[in-house]
Amino acid sequence: MPMLFWNLIPEGKNKTERGFQTMSTKSAALEKEMQARTTKPKKWLRFYRCIPLYLMFLPGALYLLMDKYLPMTGLIIAFKRVNWRKGILASDWVGFSNFTYLFKTKDAVTITRNTVLYNVAFIVLGTVLAITIAILLNEITSQKMKQVYQTIILLPYLISIIVVSYLVFALLSSETGFINNTVLKAFGAEPISWYTEPKYWPFILVIVHLWKVFGYDCILYNRLFRRPPAAWGANRWQQIWNVTIPNLLPTIITLTLMAIGKIFYSDFGLFYQVPMDSGPLIDVTSTIDTYVYRALVTLNDIPMSSAAGVYQSVVGFVLVLLANWGVKKIGGEENGLF
Repeated sequence: MPMLFWNLIPEGKNKTERGFQTMSTKSAALEKEMQARTTKPKKWLRFYRCIPLYLMFLPGALYLLMDKYLPMTGLIIAFKRVNWRKGILASDWVGFSNFTYLFKTKDAVTITRNTVLYNVAFIVLGTVLAITIAILLNEITSQKMKQVYQTIILLPYLISIIVVSYLVFALLSSETGFINNTVLKAFGAEPISWYTEPKYWPFILVIVHLWKVFGYDCILYNRLFRRPPAAWGANRWQQIWNVTIPNLLPTIITLTLMAIGKIFYSDFGLFYQVPMDSGPLIDVTSTIDTYVYRALVTLNDIPMSSAAGVYQSVVGFVLVLLANWGVKKIGGEENGLF
C-alpha cells in the first residue's frame, strides 16, 4: 500500500507538469496569433488584398481625372489672346484683358443679377418645398403608397429639359397653348403672348425648376427622417419641430453649401431652351452661361468664354468658404461642412 501511494505521487506530479506545459504552449500560440494580427502586413500584401477595391475605384477615378482635372489646364486660355497658328501655349499673354472685356459689357450687371437672384430663389424655395413634401410623405403609413408617391414626384427629375421645354410650350403657346385656349378662355380673359411678355417669366422659370427638381431633393430628406417614440407625449408639430428638423439640419447645411458653390452657374437648358431663346425675354432669362454661349456662337470669342468660367469658379469657391465659415460661427463647428 505505501509503495502504491508513493508511486501515485510522481504520476500526479507529471500530469500537473504536463498540464502547465500544455497551457503555456497554448498561451504562447495565442500570443503569436495576437502579434500576427496586430502586426501590419507588408505593403505588397496589403496591395494584393485591396486589388478588388482598386479595380472598383479605377473607373470613377479616371472619369474624375478626365472630366474635372484635365480641363483645368485650359484655364490659361482666359489669360491669353489665342492665335491658333501659334497654338494655345505659344499665344500671347494678355493678363486680365479678357475679364475686363467681360465686365465692361452693358449686360454684365443684368446677367450677374439674374444668375444670383434665380439661384437664391431656387435654393430657398427648393429647400422649403422639398422638406415640406418630405414631411408629408413621412406621414403616410402605407409603405406601398409612399413608394408610389415618391416615384411620381421623382419622374420630372428624370425628364430631359428639352421635353420639359416642349411641355411648357404646350401650356403657353399663344395659338394652341392650354392656358390661353382653355383656362383663360373659361374665365373670359384675353389671351397672353407669353413668349413676348418678360414680366411673367421669373415666376415661370422658378415654377418649372421647382417642379423638376423638388422630387429628388425630397427623397434625400425623406431618407433621414426619424419618428420619435409616441411615449414622449408630443404632438406631430412638436415632433417635427423638435426632432425632425434638427435631425435634417446637417443635410440641409451640406446641400445648401453645395448649392451656394454653384450660385454663379445656371441650368443652361432652363434659361435657354424653355424660353425658346426668345429675343423679348433676354433681359429676364439671360444668365452668365447663356450669355457666354451666345457670345461664343456669334463672336467665336473663346478666351472671353474661358474668363467667364474662371470667374464663376473662383467666386463660387469663395462663397462656399464664406458660407461654411458663417455656418460654423453661428451653429458651431459640428455644423460646418469642413
